[in-house]
Amino acid sequence: MAPGDLQGIHHVTAICGDAQRNVDFYAGVLGLRVVKLTVNFDDPTTYHLYYGDGVGSPGSIITFFPYVDSGPGRPGVGQVTTTSYAIPLGSLDAWMARLAERTIDFDAPTEAFGCRQITLLDPDRLRIALVEAEAPAASGWEGAPLAPDIAIRRIHSVRLAEEAGESTARLLTGLMGFRETGTEGTVRQYEVGSGGSGTIVEVQCSPDLPPGRGGQGSVHHVAFRTPDDAHQFALRAALLADGRNVSPIMDRNYFRSIYFREPGGVLFEVATDPPGFLIDETDADLGTHLKLPAQYEPHREAIVRRLPPLRLPNGVEIGGGAG
Repeated sequence: MAPGDLQGIHHVTAICGDAQRNVDFYAGVLGLRVVKLTVNFDDPTTYHLYYGDGVGSPGSIITFFPYVDSGPGRPGVGQVTTTSYAIPLGSLDAWMARLAERTIDFDAPTEAFGCRQITLLDPDRLRIALVEAEAPAASGWEGAPLAPDIAIRRIHSVRLAEEAGESTARLLTGLMGFRETGTEGTVRQYEVGSGGSGTIVEVQCSPDLPPGRGGQGSVHHVAFRTPDDAHQFALRAALLADGRNVSPIMDRNYFRSIYFREPGGVLFEVATDPPGFLIDETDADLGTHLKLPAQYEPHREAIVRRLPPLRLPNGVEIGGGAG
């Protein structure tokens, strides 16, 4: 067993442009809940938007840093190039109808690793896949826009583009505890923990792709779940002993994190499941207040004034002096 006892994907964090457009797509079109609205811990001039299921379960979360001036990213080697969501079996046709009604383009259905799926681009051209897969039902909430028989359940998998992939595979199957579970063409699939949806990393050998470039529409990092602080500490110690450059443990309020780059250049995070997103809001009002890290709370008025106006799905307005 690997030191960190990883259980799967915790969250994916990406960069977007306009924050309102991002909320309208992920909460409006994809039907995810805004589970936390805060600011970038390292840059309080921009939001940090969290989306997930009804309670923000680990594994259901995608987050965004909106940087209007960053310019577009470029997908390529050293990046997560596809983030896949698990949707209920038999729901893909309903999703295609939903996207078509909203004039959102998507690729024709395909099958990969035994699962039927479609791919599409979000408003900043981040590549998203919707994959019919066996997965536990997501936690719902009052006023959820989608019924359980169609609603997104969790992040199904992430795909890494690598120039080669052997060194990445050694890290995954070594200290991180993954096992190889399949190969299709140039893509190898790895699973961790109990396996199945939510535990999958795909490594695509892409020697002809140019290096990826960060910016709008690119994934900043992918985070993996560890059950507690002790397991995270053990994995950090093992990574350091293996000669890897690992960040100190960082308190992100809703989880604690370490960061390191895998051999191909993708930024990995290992995040604890606790304490979760309900530590500072109730289930009923989750994601409806601007929550600031303690060091920024004394500057709330100035921070709110500088943040762009943002209207949440429930009508709450934040930023531009409101909130």
